[in-house]
Amino acid sequence: MKITYYLEVLSSWCHAAEPVWADLKSAYGSRIEFEWKIALMEPGDFPASKAQCDWFYRRIGTITRARVMLNSGWFEPERQGLYLAYNLVAEAGKDFGIADDRIRLALAKAGHGEGRKVADMDQAASVAALAAGLDAGKLRAKAESPEVLARVKSTTAEFQALQVGQRPTFVIEDAIGDKAVMSGLIVAPPLVATIEAMFADEAAYASYGAHHGKPPAA
Repeated sequence: MKITYYLEVLSSWCHAAEPVWADLKSAYGSRIEFEWKIALMEPGDFPASKAQCDWFYRRIGTITRARVMLNSGWFEPERQGLYLAYNLVAEAGKDFGIADDRIRLALAKAGHGEGRKVADMDQAASVAALAAGLDAGKLRAKAESPEVLARVKSTTAEFQALQVGQRPTFVIEDAIGDKAVMSGLIVAPPLVATIEAMFADEAAYASYGAHHGKPPAA
């Protein structure tokens, strides 16, 4: 079984879903393949002002019962919704063998927690290099490479092909060809229920195969 998590590094809803992602990995890490992919947001998806960003943060903080409000200090209205650097840096980490969550979580913490301007490539590379023990200059060079940008655009296109509009989106696929797409959910129960149902179906297919073998030829 495989779970693909489509995210934008500084999405506040993805931030809220991270504990669920961590719990799923802890519970099923030996039985499921976990992968995250960047799904870039459109410029219009970002807040239009710092005041609007703070309003969204108050909303999600209230909904999730968060004890600390997210920090909007990372927001730069002059970018007009073009926030690539921290996403590119997170993706570039994979080229250095860092495919886990360390880099993107460090970037999200720097932005949401500390209000750092991680939309700046130098800041993003510095944060990520420290989190992963990498050379900041080499990481920045890779993040600015055409191949990393192409990968991020490709995974964003994958996300858009799902015809959903919310991040996080989780795609769960099993060995018998079933697929579940859950978009916008930030709680564990529906994800766990789906995973367990898929495991049960896989086990049923395996049992039937053990008793009856492959289907007869046409």
